[in-house]
Amino acid sequence: MTDVAPLTRPGHGHGPGPARKGPRVMVAVGLALALTAGIGYAAELGPFAPGPPIPDPEATRQARAFLADWEAGRMSRAAALTSSPGQAERVLRSFTSGLDISKPTLTPGAATADDEGTVTVAFTAKMPVTELGTWTYSSALPLRKQDEGAWKVDWALSLVHPKLSGTEKFRLEREDTAGPEITDRDGNALSGETHPSLGPLLPQIAGGVGAGPRGAVRRVDRATGEVTGTEVSFGKKSDRPADRPVSTTLDATWQAAAEKAVAAEADGKDAALVALRIDNGEILAVANSPSSGFNRAVSGTYAPGSTWKIVTTSALLLNDAVAPDDVVDCPKYLTVGKRFQNVEASEHRGATFRQDFTASCNTAFISLRDKVGDQELGDVAGKYFGVGQKWRVGIPSYDGAVPVPRDQTEKAASMIGQGRVQANPLIMASVTATAVSGTFHQPTLTSGKDTTTTTPLPREVVTELRELMRATVTDGTASVLADLPGEIGAKTGTAEVSDDVPNNGWFVAHRGNVAVACVVEKGVTGGGSAGPVVRSLLGAVPDDPS
Repeated sequence: MTDVAPLTRPGHGHGPGPARKGPRVMVAVGLALALTAGIGYAAELGPFAPGPPIPDPEATRQARAFLADWEAGRMSRAAALTSSPGQAERVLRSFTSGLDISKPTLTPGAATADDEGTVTVAFTAKMPVTELGTWTYSSALPLRKQDEGAWKVDWALSLVHPKLSGTEKFRLEREDTAGPEITDRDGNALSGETHPSLGPLLPQIAGGVGAGPRGAVRRVDRATGEVTGTEVSFGKKSDRPADRPVSTTLDATWQAAAEKAVAAEADGKDAALVALRIDNGEILAVANSPSSGFNRAVSGTYAPGSTWKIVTTSALLLNDAVAPDDVVDCPKYLTVGKRFQNVEASEHRGATFRQDFTASCNTAFISLRDKVGDQELGDVAGKYFGVGQKWRVGIPSYDGAVPVPRDQTEKAASMIGQGRVQANPLIMASVTATAVSGTFHQPTLTSGKDTTTTTPLPREVVTELRELMRATVTDGTASVLADLPGEIGAKTGTAEVSDDVPNNGWFVAHRGNVAVACVVEKGVTGGGSAGPVVRSLLGAVPDDPS
């Protein structure tokens, strides 16, 4: 049996009518579908319809060259890549100078093409307005092939900014932001004129985080000068009364000495220093070189190098993993995924751990990496030293990071303050203060609220840390301080940056109730670069602040 009906011929079985109609209908439908499909393909609606035009790579290259020249301030070269060089150069120069824009960042985006032959390259503009902030917006460059065959930016005012036109332009307006008087801990007035490093910080101190210079970029009518809109606003108003002085923890004498030390002893290199009280974390001095601009001392992110061995040593002592008189060999090299070495490939065979600390032996510390867990270094840094917790200093600050190592090579680097360990002079001054007192106190410039939670170091750990740091001055790499009075303790650090950039030099020290930390970028060694800065400060201010 089969489920298919037998074919019939006319006059047999079912008759001719129904047996012939079905196939004709099917054929008609098939023809209709075929015709429809044919029309569809002819109209380019089928699966093989061409996509949008592909941008010419040469046009994209020309757009990137224009943005690179504009970004670098090469206005003549940028203008030469446009269809109207004279006007383009005038506008580019007046736009950046008139709005006090310095060092813009212009990032090219996607390129598209249309059927008319125009290639459009999107870009993002980040325009730093001097002393106010960064104005970020998006625009696009149209490019057309010229008669001679070269691609050029099709000049229009709107490519500089979409709202710049023949009827509207931009105007920068700054507000008078004279704030309250800022004083030191004894009521002495502080200013950027007398203490240059404080110039960028005082507006932040006066109004809190985010306060400072205020202003806006306005859109104005070219004919009437009337303001038609605001493109971007900077700063916020302070909620402090302008007639009420703001007291800080700073000490005018220490601040002046710190600024002088950094300016005189850093050999013209970028440098930063912080001094703070050990008993309560109050910041006595913040110095930066150069004094204007970025606050390296409090917001910088650096590998702390061997000054971090204070934290590493704390972790080892907490685990009873080593004692100062234990022999921990210090070879020239040690390979853990990569070859590590000591400064100038020095070695100390049969050295004790005390000698490893005072000589800052990298290979000895790395050889002890299995004595601490992969996450333990970060745990100790946070639990006992407050590193990585949120600090409320009174101005914007970077509070450190000690990520869990991704492999054994990175763990080895973390043991000596390299890898992804990040700190700054504020953090390392605080680490020093905690190590020699046993108790973390959140650093502060004002009466900010402390929201950190830490645990005191055991007394025996503190005693050993103090002894090791003292020995580093009397018998080790911090001997630059050996002739100063007082029971000074210290630790040096040399932090690698990259293969083609000189190392950063670090130095931390404590004396009496003060802890100090200094970094000198490209200083090569800590003892040779940052050491003289700290010595100059401690030599100029022999007495602890009250």
